[in-house]
Amino acid sequence: MMVTLRNRYEVVRPVYSEDSFAADHEKVCRRRKTILQHIKEYLTCDSKRATNAVLSLLPIIGWMRIYRVREWLLGDVVSGISTGMVAIMQGLAFSLLASLPPSYGLYTAFFPMLTYFFLGTSRHISVGSFPVLSLMVGAVVTRLVPEQGAPANITGFEGLTQDQQRVLVASSVTFLMGVFQLAMGIMQVGFVVMYLSDTLVSGFTTAAAVHILVSQLKFVLGLSVPGINGPLSIIYTLEKIFVQITSTNICDLVMSILIMIVVFIVKELNNIYKAKLPVPIPIEVIMTIIACGVSYGFNFEERFDVGIVGKMVSGYETPIAPNMQVIQNSAVEAFPIAIVGFAVAFSVAKVYSIKHDYTIDGNQELIAFGVSNIFGASFRSFAASTALSRTAVQESSGGKTQIAGLISAMMAMIVTVALGFLLEPLPKSVLGALVIVNLKGMLMQFSEILYLWRKDKPDCVVWVVTCLGAILLGLDIGLAVGLGVELLTVVFRTQFPRCSVLANIQGTNLYRDHKDYLHIFEPKGVKIFRIPSPIFFANIEFFKDKLVEAVGFNPLRVLRKRNKALRKIKKLLKKTTFRASVKQKGFRDLFSQTTDDMNMEELDLPTDLKDLPFRMDWNAELPPNISVPRVDLHSLILDFSAVSFLDISALKGLKMTLKEFIHIDVDVYIVSCDAYILEKLHSCMFFDDEILTSMFFPTLHDAMLHVLDKHKDKKSNGRVVSKTIYISFFLYWASAWMLCIKNI
Repeated sequence: MMVTLRNRYEVVRPVYSEDSFAADHEKVCRRRKTILQHIKEYLTCDSKRATNAVLSLLPIIGWMRIYRVREWLLGDVVSGISTGMVAIMQGLAFSLLASLPPSYGLYTAFFPMLTYFFLGTSRHISVGSFPVLSLMVGAVVTRLVPEQGAPANITGFEGLTQDQQRVLVASSVTFLMGVFQLAMGIMQVGFVVMYLSDTLVSGFTTAAAVHILVSQLKFVLGLSVPGINGPLSIIYTLEKIFVQITSTNICDLVMSILIMIVVFIVKELNNIYKAKLPVPIPIEVIMTIIACGVSYGFNFEERFDVGIVGKMVSGYETPIAPNMQVIQNSAVEAFPIAIVGFAVAFSVAKVYSIKHDYTIDGNQELIAFGVSNIFGASFRSFAASTALSRTAVQESSGGKTQIAGLISAMMAMIVTVALGFLLEPLPKSVLGALVIVNLKGMLMQFSEILYLWRKDKPDCVVWVVTCLGAILLGLDIGLAVGLGVELLTVVFRTQFPRCSVLANIQGTNLYRDHKDYLHIFEPKGVKIFRIPSPIFFANIEFFKDKLVEAVGFNPLRVLRKRNKALRKIKKLLKKTTFRASVKQKGFRDLFSQTTDDMNMEELDLPTDLKDLPFRMDWNAELPPNISVPRVDLHSLILDFSAVSFLDISALKGLKMTLKEFIHIDVDVYIVSCDAYILEKLHSCMFFDDEILTSMFFPTLHDAMLHVLDKHKDKKSNGRVVSKTIYISFFLYWASAWMLCIKNI
């Protein structure tokens, strides 16, 4: 085996404690700004800040200044046309998920993109409908305007058809969603999306894919199934589907299966040969055109009773205001829709920003999507975000900037204004089939369960609970359940961290878990304990328990035992009727006398050895009736390198624990303590006559060298001290027994 040559380094310096380091190296005194100064600085405006604010609010200025017309324009045009065709088909299909007429899906492909073009920081995402958001909006729509039965008692519904009522609900929910996103962006809380981990989003989107699959079965099978929402809605929907399964429209089923097979095969070929294809084959568009032609030519609607798209809205309708009653009835659902929409869009945008080496701003993205959804809702579009498949088409077909997105929006506008009538004979089962075949990526996420179980079981629990919760309880409640479980796992990881006892790797200044290595150096009487998490009110007791487990004894219990034993010895020494007691009860019984006059507070005080006529060694041999736990530990080192903060409760508990060890003559050292924590310890009066600043060391190796130097002669000294104490005890007991014999 070939030995790799490694560079070596040598450092010669004194062994530092925090005190000696501070004495040798002067620290710069930094003045921290007050809250008032921060506010004043934030509100101060000059030309530079004004320019930065404009560039931040309108990112288009930044990338338009560097736009390379000759190199990028052709790619943006080709990408815009390709993405536009996909966006049109997905808009039509995803509008069914929102329980809306298909033509309103084209609105969502047009209006939100217009404002995102100016305000968005991502150059590659395709803004428009997203199946998960469409389904979440559809749940509100079917709750307030069910297919069967009377709609909710809302004032604005008078004189409107069912479709118009549903459009009003969807646009009002979208408006409120945009308000939430805009408010979060203005308040600079874009970080809130960080609480949605990739695991949680994966489990949630997988559950949404299951909901989408079930919701599209009625179109694929040609059945009439009313929309159901709420907990267990997926079970009730499947029940209604299977009750009617014998009424399946064979034409719809055969056409859907054929389209799914063809689209799936071509998409796989697109993935295999994507390096050779200049543009992915737009198979959805091709199959839609073929299906429209066949349906029109063979009159599927009348001959086979196939449900078709029907009358398409030609052109754009006048803007509408949101309905306040709908907003009041949908506020609970609108907030998770806003969070999910932003989380998905930001995650996709981050992937492509890293790939193409530019930055995106989470808060500005919130503002962009907030304004886009508010603007789109005013023109009857529903919730907009992005879809990974559509964004992949925009990026892979040569898109460099959002000019490609603007062109795709123009294509949706052309279809809406002039070509919409061509899509009227399109069977709804075709749209359902296109939706289902595009779920492949989300449904494949089920394979993550085995991977997560092997690599990270808490993450696996988050995924499974989020997925099951969203499937059974609904997407909004399921998201809340998943977020709660995720936060519990964070609490679990910090409240019960994996503490360890460290040892020195021989010949180095490195320290690792003593269970993981064979050739280690563990000096006798020294214990190094490491806690890899913050110490706060929830885990301070766990810290104490783990520390007691690591050292092998409870310092408070040892202290109490020693104080009880010492009280017996002192009582014997002070006994004035010693001879009579020996004659009446025997010498041994003196050590069986009760100590009722001792309370718990006295037992917890430091052991007082000043009145003894001999030196005390608690590890030496003691009289038979005195039992004190043996403590072989003389130095305890606490590694705080992974402790990022201490709260007041933990600070009090830590101080009490350190004093318990100090009271039984165990030296305690704290190493690698963060400067912020040290400042907090000083400000909170942590130090006193027993807990000193000299206990703190900058590195673990400094503390270990200090301990070894301090106790280098411990072995020989220990033999002398033990021998002296043993002789003292022997002489003392011998004289006592001689006195007893004489009196008898």
